[in-house]
Amino acid sequence: MTDQTDSANSPDPANSIAFQGMPGAYSHQACRTAFASMTPLPCDTFEDAFAAVREGRARYAMIPIDNSVAGRVADVHHLMPYAGLHIVAEHFQRINHHLLAIPGATIENLKTVESHVHALGQCRAFLRGLHLKAVVAADTAGAAADIARRQDPTVAAIASELAAEAYGLVSLRANIEDAAHNTTRFVVLAREAVEPNPNSPCVTTFVFRTKNRPAALYKALGGFATNGVNMTKLESYMVEGEFAATEFYADVEAHPAQRGLRLALEELEFFSHRVRILGIYPAHPFRLAQRAAGE
Repeated sequence: MTDQTDSANSPDPANSIAFQGMPGAYSHQACRTAFASMTPLPCDTFEDAFAAVREGRARYAMIPIDNSVAGRVADVHHLMPYAGLHIVAEHFQRINHHLLAIPGATIENLKTVESHVHALGQCRAFLRGLHLKAVVAADTAGAAADIARRQDPTVAAIASELAAEAYGLVSLRANIEDAAHNTTRFVVLAREAVEPNPNSPCVTTFVFRTKNRPAALYKALGGFATNGVNMTKLESYMVEGEFAATEFYADVEAHPAQRGLRLALEELEFFSHRVRILGIYPAHPFRLAQRAAGE
């Protein structure tokens, strides 16, 4: 009886999307924005979010990959290549920070503000202007949940508007981030790969490890230049603690079915130990708009 009841109350895996964090996190906001009809599934860690998809408890995972202010998200580059999943989409989420407090609190009575270290840093000018003490918390939604539990009118949190909704808080000030361009790029992962139209704007994400030879990286990347393939992201990170073993994560705006990328990947493989494609997916409209603005 208990198992049947639990099964009946659990979300439909085919209509669920996993994310790392608590309800009200910006990853939760991204799920709601990009997949409004799906049920968000909170997970404690990125590994848990990957496992939810891999084990069939969720259809997708919404994973932050980098932020226009804070840079890349720690750990994701190390974990994603070994998650056994495929990138099937990307999503760009504008980050609008709110100053949240319990109902009845006022800005004038605030003394401290809690949030994730990146959120505090992204609102540094605002906090300095109000002379508020910044206290680092594990995450933005967790900070919101904490002040809701404590019911202290002198403490606020920096978090999303969705966090205010989730924990019964009020927004004392909206859009308090210092940089107007503050945006996080997410990738959407699934168990099965998708094959977008090669004739439409696409992104291919892959990882590779160059051979330990002089100018190996320079030679490996030469094919992208000579074949006119636009590489928009290249990140390096250490592999298994070896200083001489560096792996690279890359995004290019092309489809492997296109001759230019096919030839570039062939040249890359010649100078690399391993090349692994993590996903081929449609380019998000935000990416296309930024590219058009920069031309």
